[in-house]
Amino acid sequence: MIATPIATDVDFDAQGKQQGYLRVPHSVHRSAYGWLPIPITVIRNGDGPTLVITAGVHGDEYEGQIAVAELARDLQPEDIRGRLILLPMLNFPAAEAGTRVSPLDEGNLNRLFPGDPKGSPSEIIAHWHEEVLMPLADYAVDLHSGGSSLLYPATLLRGPAHSPEEAEALARLQEAFDLPYAWVFTSGGGRGSTARTAMGAANRKGVVNVMAELGGAGAVTPDVLALTRRGLRRILHGLGMLPGYTKDAARGTRELNALGSIYAYEPGLFEPLKDIGASVAEGETIAHIHHPETPGRMPTEVVSPFTGLVLCLRAMAQVRRGDALYQIAKEATSA
Repeated sequence: MIATPIATDVDFDAQGKQQGYLRVPHSVHRSAYGWLPIPITVIRNGDGPTLVITAGVHGDEYEGQIAVAELARDLQPEDIRGRLILLPMLNFPAAEAGTRVSPLDEGNLNRLFPGDPKGSPSEIIAHWHEEVLMPLADYAVDLHSGGSSLLYPATLLRGPAHSPEEAEALARLQEAFDLPYAWVFTSGGGRGSTARTAMGAANRKGVVNVMAELGGAGAVTPDVLALTRRGLRRILHGLGMLPGYTKDAARGTRELNALGSIYAYEPGLFEPLKDIGASVAEGETIAHIHHPETPGRMPTEVVSPFTGLVLCLRAMAQVRRGDALYQIAKEATSA
């Protein structure tokens, strides 16, 4: 039995549909014996795999929160084969505040795994996710976006396979999600992962998992949300968990390897000269940083050190030294 201060009335072994909260103890001035309510839905019907779908690990990433909450509302036990565990706002304090990190402890949940059952609220949530939830799962999908500061196209992220069986399962998830892009990591993963992310947590527990970056800019992007809704149901169907669903034709996924990020080295106002999906060449000027506070000063040119394409773009115009402006990728050379 894993020691965790988190309690819930949801019975993960029960058949049917249950909805409620994870109760994270949080004693504060206004509520001495209070708790934080993390919404959870568990739907179980007969034999089949267990799939965990999470969103709201970062609170300012919204497409996933909406899509997971819709599944929790709409799906009924008779629709499902196996067990589906849905957490649309895993980092509830951050999601409630609409911020990347928790306002309670400044915790970036996706940098805190494996967590600490005696730590801050964010560390307690991370520990419960890795040590209590992941051992229940066969598959996991963690939904993100660029948040307030970045913008991504609908992009699946997955690690390299460490066995033929994992390779087949990852390919099945990628093909089912059917997003326009897949960012394929070329190293890491596996049970020996040291990543402090939800993906690392799943890997350490032997759970086949993928992540997705879905829009961003602190907004809901309708076309990306539509792809998310479609993709989640296609994943459920592909795992044999949603037999009544009729999937449409696959649209295809372009596999990429990340080359790196491009940063601001001067504060000012960011003018991108390249949009998402655009080709860039090493040595090419891809942005200007303007300095309206200094009369007569010319803008700073931002030059790409990579040849590839734009996978991610900063959504905010105001920048400081050290802010990421772009993420550049290339066509995948290995899976």
